[in-house]
Amino acid sequence: MKVFRKKYLTLFLMAFLVVSATSQNKKSSVAESDIKIEKKKKKKKKKVKLPNIDLSHWKITIPAGSGKGGAISVSPPEISDYATNEVLKPYMYNDSTSGALVFHAFPTNATTANTKYSRSELREQMVSGDNNTNWTFADGGVMKAKIAMGEVSRDKKGKYHKVIIAQIHGRLTNEQRDLIGQKDNNAPPILKIYWQNGKIRVKTKELVNPSASAKGILYKEAWKDDKGRNFEEEVGFRKFQLEVKVSDGKMVVSLNKNEFFVYDSQSIKRWGVFENYFKAGNYFQSRDEDGFAKVKFYELSVTH
Repeated sequence: MKVFRKKYLTLFLMAFLVVSATSQNKKSSVAESDIKIEKKKKKKKKKVKLPNIDLSHWKITIPAGSGKGGAISVSPPEISDYATNEVLKPYMYNDSTSGALVFHAFPTNATTANTKYSRSELREQMVSGDNNTNWTFADGGVMKAKIAMGEVSRDKKGKYHKVIIAQIHGRLTNEQRDLIGQKDNNAPPILKIYWQNGKIRVKTKELVNPSASAKGILYKEAWKDDKGRNFEEEVGFRKFQLEVKVSDGKMVVSLNKNEFFVYDSQSIKRWGVFENYFKAGNYFQSRDEDGFAKVKFYELSVTH
């Protein structure tokens, strides 16, 4: 009888320990499951990212408005409220997931005075809110940007539409304007940087007649586009870094700090008579009805 009781007690104790261990494992499993679910919930909460861009010295022109020369422009300080500005929001907005400032453009009947194309593009203002203070190559300047093409439409042949993403635009002084009898201060762009079929293409100006007079080079007709050059690296839709550096008689354009185009011809040296300003954003190079492009800027800075 005593032996039977001992066996019974032993079996009971073993059963109790098994049940206790199983219960403990279940609790542990449930606890671990809760932790995993909690971690998943935490992972779903994405941090808001914002672009590293100071807009206090930039004016934006967007494809809203009416007619040639009727495109709307917004200068500082109003441009800083682009996130809540109902006019700007369709054309300039934050991608808070990637931390980019997106410039959206498509063909409209609202363009600037000297083009048929639409743009959502920034124009440098050395003095905030003022277009009349600009710089020469002798003054020098550096523009740095981190960019990616967001979305872009294709033409009828299946090729992506071209987009100008950065420029250096020329400007006549009031005295130069009056000397040649021009109605405005507009001069040609000495530099245009394109995103074209996944490549970065650079075009500059050269004199039609290298012997043109000091007055003659002030006319738009005195300048023509060069043949243009493509950087070897294909950026596609990935992020890339651009840098444009100008100094007296020289201009250097680089991609990802790896490839460099150097311009120091006589045409570049003679360009020194003009004032200039940097531009950056989305200057859409098509009038196709369904065309559009979105360009992402993560960083943008200018120094002089």
